[in-house]
Amino acid sequence: MTTRSTVDARTLYFTAPRTVEIRSRSVPRPGPESVRVRTLVSAISAGTEGLIYRGEAPPSLPADEALEGFDGDLSFPLSYGYAAVGEVVAVGEDVPERWLGRRVFAYNQHESAFLANPEDLLVVPEGVATREAALFATLETAVTLVLDGAPLLGERVVVVGQGVVGLSTAALLAETPLETLLTVEPREKRRRISEAFGADRSIDPGRGDIRERLEAIAGDDARADLTYELSGSPDALDDAVAVTGFDGRVLVGSWYGTKPVTADLGGRFHRDRIEIKSTQVSTIDPRLSGRWSRERRHRTTWEWLRRLDLESLCTHDVAFEDAGGAYELLEERPDEAIQVLLTYD
Repeated sequence: MTTRSTVDARTLYFTAPRTVEIRSRSVPRPGPESVRVRTLVSAISAGTEGLIYRGEAPPSLPADEALEGFDGDLSFPLSYGYAAVGEVVAVGEDVPERWLGRRVFAYNQHESAFLANPEDLLVVPEGVATREAALFATLETAVTLVLDGAPLLGERVVVVGQGVVGLSTAALLAETPLETLLTVEPREKRRRISEAFGADRSIDPGRGDIRERLEAIAGDDARADLTYELSGSPDALDDAVAVTGFDGRVLVGSWYGTKPVTADLGGRFHRDRIEIKSTQVSTIDPRLSGRWSRERRHRTTWEWLRRLDLESLCTHDVAFEDAGGAYELLEERPDEAIQVLLTYD
């Protein structure tokens, strides 16, 4: 157990659109039932954090109450982030000594050290590297998306958007007995990774009608049974509806923030009885909630982190002190950057 009362730490804050600051603070000695964690790496969420960074997140929206440590709303200044991997370096007097030295995952902001209750931490299993563990929240999202979508044997599935969540979702879907898995992504590097993960084809939406491209793969008049919209672009919702067939499902995993959505629902949408549903990681379809607890989804996510090779998603490591450059990288060079990790001394 530690005898030091406090340690110096650094926390990232979004202070204005496209502006971040690293602020110093003191982290006190753990209370009787808490531990102190030294952060090793944290993953930037290009989708949610991108909206916050650009000032496109609704400022009055409450932070995600499903995650420990988040309160208030999304107005500036804001400390955010939810994918930290660290090492337990101090424990309170009522916490078993075996927690010392454990690698843990936490839904915690980007900061170099923090306090947590052990029950809010996930122990990183043996066989999962620290950098891969930083992808836990992303893959947990993909697990939930697949469970919500419930793809069936022989179905045709389209995933619009191959960011880190879209690629992780495609990797999981490729393990299911689908007839066809088509992904849609304008950036060539991401299309290559998508096909390496098992997509039958990954196409550029700027080079022809998506529905026609699906027909070229799956046959005349082929439409998707299940379509995921994961691009973060409201305009992509029209593409998702257009490629979906009669009684098909469109699952929207994108969070558009304050960007307006003007989906065309005046054509095939009504006649073809297309269903549009939201999907995201904090909750799951109520019909599954009795069997698929958060703990069970966590176990499933760790298992798939072991089984899938997601190393190609982690394209850049950036020192925490240069976090501003990390967000600029994601904004200015999306052709290169997929998952950016912040690293800590």
